[in-house]
This record gives sequence, structure tokens and C-alpha cells, in this order.
Amino acid sequence: MNIEEYFFKLKALDKLNDITDVKLGLFGEVGSILTTAKKKSREGNSFDYIPHLTEELGDALWYFCRLTDRLGLEFSEIVSFEDFKAGNSNILATDLYSSPLAHAPIVETANFPATLQLLGSAAAKLLHVELDKKIDAKMALQEFFRYFLSIVAATEIKFSSVLSFNLQKSEGRFSELDINRLPNFDRNFDSDERLPENFEIKIIQRSNGKSYMKLNDVFIGDPLTDNISVEDGYRFHDVFHMANAAILHWSPTFRSLIRHKRKSDSRIDEAEDGGRAIVIEEGLTAWIFSYAKEVDFFANRTSISFDILKSIKQFVKGYEVENCPVSLWEKSILDGYAVFRELKAHKSGTILGDRGRRTIEFRR
Repeated sequence: MNIEEYFFKLKALDKLNDITDVKLGLFGEVGSILTTAKKKSREGNSFDYIPHLTEELGDALWYFCRLTDRLGLEFSEIVSFEDFKAGNSNILATDLYSSPLAHAPIVETANFPATLQLLGSAAAKLLHVELDKKIDAKMALQEFFRYFLSIVAATEIKFSSVLSFNLQKSEGRFSELDINRLPNFDRNFDSDERLPENFEIKIIQRSNGKSYMKLNDVFIGDPLTDNISVEDGYRFHDVFHMANAAILHWSPTFRSLIRHKRKSDSRIDEAEDGGRAIVIEEGLTAWIFSYAKEVDFFANRTSISFDILKSIKQFVKGYEVENCPVSLWEKSILDGYAVFRELKAHKSGTILGDRGRRTIEFRR
């Protein structure tokens, strides 16, 4: 990947307002790199540090590039062949038509723990750089980047992997959702195996405290209670499966409820619509709900912690829904909980799902 292209693409994904936030973000991500290195040292082979460190290095690079830009500098001004010992280098073939050869300086690696400390010290210096002192800022950025590359080289992680993973992650989190480019897992199936394009589910709570669901005046699923000593509304949790179906175009639980499993393809039926996938969605729903209770079911919130979203992506790894960007997961959760809060307050109502618009709504 062309690092200057990476540098340019990040500009559109920068949602931070203050340079101080960028500085603190960089310092925090370097702390995460140090923490990951500590875990590797402490836990040895039991800790798969490569994916974790690849992500943390990418996050630090994101803030580094944004700080470089905020200070009015180009990435090319920071990277100088002289700084990286151009006399000790490789000549590489590239995939670029206009640049078939590349001069690649070899980064010398020092003692790994010592370099980690130097990286931390360099990050601390960047906390104090000022907009009107470009020479000092440039030197501080160059020093940080030298140590950063030494860490990459010492861990034997490909720098291109750091760039591509971080860009994919950043675009999934911060890019505007384009409905036309989002995955549609039902496209190649007949209507009786697809999640419905539009649906209306009526939910009723009876005097026995149980909730019942109707689709086209036919009861679906089992009557539900909260299954907990202190009432919390979990009996209405099927609304989250409906949100997943309408917004993510994925819900093995909802498929099972309405009997729209993709049985014409045995592989899809077993791997994506089967019991294990249902357990994954139900477990994920319960886990998110336990967190949501602590934050007033996401009332008055316009975003969700990225740590939560990353955990969700890890939870569904290996299933088709992993192709959905985290920003779409965020929409599904926030919109689903908006409907849930209404349903919890009124005890009954109709849930309207629209897969075309990727929306879910509540109607009394």
C-alpha cells in the first residue's frame, strides 16, 4: 500500500476537533503498544500478540499521521532516506507501473525493550509540540517514526499489514454508510428463503407478564418473560433480532422464527442459519443487553464505545455478518434500543422493519 495514499485517506476519517485530542490519542495508543508487549513477555506463547500488536501499531500510526497533518506537514517531509540509512538498503520490484523499482532503506533494530521505552519517550515529547514551531515538530515526529519502524521490524510484522488493517478498520468505523455498497446476504435466494423486505411484528404483553409476537395475525416464537429476579424488559429482546434483520440483513434467530432459512443451499443452511449461528446471535444479544442496562439502554447516546464494537466483530468472526462494517452494527444497536425503550415503556406495539432503507421503527 502507498503510505501517502493512506495518509490522504485518513483526512476524510478524522472526526477529532482539537489537536490536543490527537496528541493524547497518540500517547494513549503507544501505551497500548507497551501493554501488548508486556503481555507477550508475561504470557509467552499463550498470547497471540501478532493481531493485537498489528492493530495497536495501526492505531498509533493513525494518530501520528493526523498529528503530522495538523502540524501542517506532509508525510514525505517526515520520511527522509538519510534518516533511515540510505546506504544500507534494498532495491525492490513494485506493483506500480510508474515506479517499477523502489529504494527501501533497511531499518536497524535495537534492543526491543529499550526501543519500546524510547518510543514512549518520543511520544511524550510530541505532547508538547506547538503549531508555530515546525522545525521542532518535524524533528520530534521523525524521531518518533524511527523508533516506530524499529518496533515494526523487531516484531517481524509487515508494515503493509499495519497500514491495510488500520485503513479497513478506520473506514468501517468512520466512513459514511452507503446503503448501495452494504452486503446483502439474501440476494441469490428465492423470496421464501429471504428475510422479508418489509415486516410488521405485533408484540403484546398479557396480564400473565409474558410477551407474545404476531406476524400476519399468526403467533410466532414462544411467550417470553424476563427470566431474571428483577424485571428488566428482556422479554422484549426479540426486537434486537428484528433490528439485525432489517439493518444488518442478518439474523439466524429471526430466520428461524419466521421459517425463512436458506435450505436450498445446504452449506449456508448449516453454517449460517443453523443452531450454532443462532447461539452466537443470542449470546451476543444477551451480552450487549447486560452492558446496555448499565447505560440506560443507550438513551441519549449517538455512538457506542469502539471497544464494544470491536468485541462484537470478534464475536461474529467466521460468519457472513463479519462483512458488515462496525458503523452498521452501531446503527443496528442504537436503532434497536430506541425501539426497545418505546416497547418497554408501552408494553405493546408494532415493530416495522424495512430492509431496503435499513430501518426499524416503533408504532403504538
